[in-house]
Amino acid sequence: MNFLEKNKKIVYVDYNATAPIRPEAKVAMMDVLGNPGNPSSVHSMGRQAKNVIERARSQVSEFIGARQENVIFTSGGTEADILALKGSSCLSILISSIEHDAVLEAVPEASRIMVSHSGVLDLEHLKVLLKEAPKPTLISVMWANNETGVIQPIEGVTNLASDFDALVHVDAVQALGKLPINFLNSGIDMLSISAHKIGGPTGVGALIIRDDLNLKPIIVGGGQERGRRSGTENLAGIAGFGAAAEACSKQEDANKKIVQLRDYFEKTILAKVPRAKIIAHKEKRLGNTSAVFMPGLTAETQVMAFDLAGIAVSAGAACSSGKVRQSHVLKAMNLPDELINNTIRISFGWQNSEEDVNRLIEAWLRIYQDSN
Repeated sequence: MNFLEKNKKIVYVDYNATAPIRPEAKVAMMDVLGNPGNPSSVHSMGRQAKNVIERARSQVSEFIGARQENVIFTSGGTEADILALKGSSCLSILISSIEHDAVLEAVPEASRIMVSHSGVLDLEHLKVLLKEAPKPTLISVMWANNETGVIQPIEGVTNLASDFDALVHVDAVQALGKLPINFLNSGIDMLSISAHKIGGPTGVGALIIRDDLNLKPIIVGGGQERGRRSGTENLAGIAGFGAAAEACSKQEDANKKIVQLRDYFEKTILAKVPRAKIIAHKEKRLGNTSAVFMPGLTAETQVMAFDLAGIAVSAGAACSSGKVRQSHVLKAMNLPDELINNTIRISFGWQNSEEDVNRLIEAWLRIYQDSN
């Protein structure tokens, strides 16, 4: 029995924080848990463990249009981001002002690229920064924002990078499984992904790197992952990541259903409460994500009220040690304080149903009416 089956009364709409583990991932992990194989060992048990890792590497690479040798397994998206930022050894780093804390905290000295009021990267400002930046230069931007779902102009970024001979790192943690990714055709030099956003286990991710890229390791030792990330591999986690990637590649119909559920939620709320707002609703967004403003009630209070109603939502990012604080993403968009303070994130996934959305709508309207 999985976690959500034990909590059937809970409506879980916080998939951008983490997704329920897929049955395929759980089976793959159970198959290797307890086996004493170290992938670096030369005996048969070690070779079997190595085969598990290489199978997962193949599954992940096929999912994102890369080659197996492009995939470096890490402990998650945060480590993948830091490896890209620190390992590239670039003199100048340019990051968007709406990046995940994993990027913002890793390079606080980086120049910040502005975004529009709807949260889209300002390519003209990026061009200005590129003209001024000492070389070599690294641009680090997310493919899709974790709070608003806004999809960034990655092709425009890679075109500018080519003009200025800059490297491009893309944090695709939220985009993985929600947008089509073809790494080899993208013009991207480095790409960060994470297993638990697509129904794999927590504690495992990957940095995808261009074939000829010179990357300095930040974790040294035994030389695992072709010398780019030392340390005995998380065998069970990597197996689960591979299985989740393969399962996720087959869920096109599920993604269509998720978009329908999200759109149904937004249209209903806006029709019943015209003062409500969907942040960046006119921009291209992830099909599962809704940043919704409720008049008269702060995000922190909303999260608690929804929790009491048996509904799991989030106030912005959920990767900051359980803290609820004003969103730096919405601040970077220069939104009014009321919108910043009263907006929560709702993110749907493959296990959600129309019944879930109806319960969410009912709770949203009741919480709104009680506070207004």
